[in-house]
Amino acid sequence: MIQPIPTVTLPGGEAIPKLGQGTWEMGERPNARQAEIAALRAGVELGMTLVDTAEMYGDGESEKLIAEALGAVRDDVFLVSKVYPHNGSEHGVQAACERSLRRLKTDRLDLYLLHWRGGEDLAGVVAGFGKLVRDGKIRHWGVSNFDTDDMEELFSLDGGNACATNQVLYNVARRGPEFDLLPWMRARAMPAMAYSPVDHARLPKKSVLDEIAAARGVSAVQIALAWVLQQDQVFAIPKASSVGHVEQNRAAAGIALSRDELARIDGQFTPPRGKRGLEML
Repeated sequence: MIQPIPTVTLPGGEAIPKLGQGTWEMGERPNARQAEIAALRAGVELGMTLVDTAEMYGDGESEKLIAEALGAVRDDVFLVSKVYPHNGSEHGVQAACERSLRRLKTDRLDLYLLHWRGGEDLAGVVAGFGKLVRDGKIRHWGVSNFDTDDMEELFSLDGGNACATNQVLYNVARRGPEFDLLPWMRARAMPAMAYSPVDHARLPKKSVLDEIAAARGVSAVQIALAWVLQQDQVFAIPKASSVGHVEQNRAAAGIALSRDELARIDGQFTPPRGKRGLEML
């Protein structure tokens, strides 16, 4: 019997799956559409009910794909989208949210994120998010690609401490957030949302991940994903464009790495010893 996916808890107390589904670059190729729809549906059936998208992805095509794939099970899905920084004002985020809701064919988002820093009016964004919450258009809001100083600036604003999460690039090969950002967030009971948790398929071709994977009869990518899922207060949104890939990601949630295996991974993919600038893809 398949084990349930572990959960993380948002600051407001809601539990969400540690393993979800990303949709970057999905919805952009007509010949892949049916396979992508099948993958999203399979993921939800396997308990990967957190689905992440953005208005940027395919200029809204990813959101349209999700509507087609998951409209019938919308109430079973924790739906996340993100707003461009150039729409980052009090009225801009509200208008952008309305457009995303139309593309997604839903009346609310479960989580809405500012995609990155880029000349936005941060105080206005927070105010706009607050209005969207009050109007029932979004249930939670957060940010993406914010480093520690960005988070401190956010929390200095009126209402800024209502932020539910920060979505950042984090995986076994890109561990910079461990030095100060992740501890800062954990101290405030805020989980981190890891995008590209297997480094967008750019992990080394031969590494300790392969050795551990061979001994376990799984893939190195599954070990890399299991490593992220084993981190405290971190949830992950790997993309999978086929049912087979979804099933492999789901199986990774059942891999519990031992202390020895974790130590061996640390030996090659070393934790940061000082501050590193936040990386982005």
